[in-house]
Amino acid sequence: MTLDELRQFDLKNLPDLPLGPQITSLAVMIAAILGLAYFFIFSDQQDQIGRQQARETQLKESYLDKKHQVANLAALEKQLKEIESSFGALLKQLPTRAEMPALLTEINQAGVGRGLLFELFRPGNETRSAQIATLPIQIRLSGSYGELTTFVNDVARLSRIVTISDISLTPNGNAGEDRLQLQATAKTYRALEAGEQTAKTGKP
Repeated sequence: MTLDELRQFDLKNLPDLPLGPQITSLAVMIAAILGLAYFFIFSDQQDQIGRQQARETQLKESYLDKKHQVANLAALEKQLKEIESSFGALLKQLPTRAEMPALLTEINQAGVGRGLLFELFRPGNETRSAQIATLPIQIRLSGSYGELTTFVNDVARLSRIVTISDISLTPNGNAGEDRLQLQATAKTYRALEAGEQTAKTGKP
């Protein structure tokens, strides 16, 4: 059947056509119906299937991620216990409020015992976090290089935690050529007591 014949084709004349053209016409009609059905029905279903497949992939990835987390849960809990134990051990190294004056005396004696001259020893304002209070101390002292380094080592070996930062070394011309002046901030820490933690958090 030619293109011109298709254009002039009328369904009313289908029964009058020979068997061959009838079969061809029916095949063309079926193909057209299937094409329209695919366009209006099956293409939409294909889109839905595509969306569901994407969702399936996402759910599988989420499942595998949660499975991995569950598999590592025991190791994470063990690690958390180790961290809590280490933190508890560090807290025990911190002085209480009543022990702070003795600690300040120890820091002072660590310098005096090495023959150093304190020109400044001034505790600042205490700052607090959830469980720890920090007390900065401005210090300035003079001595030889060996005496000053020994003092810093002695402070690091105290039974309580004391850190020294913001260190500045300058020649001390008034005390001799071999004398240096050390200016720094020493920080001591103490664990907050139960009443202080309650006041900090605002709990009754």
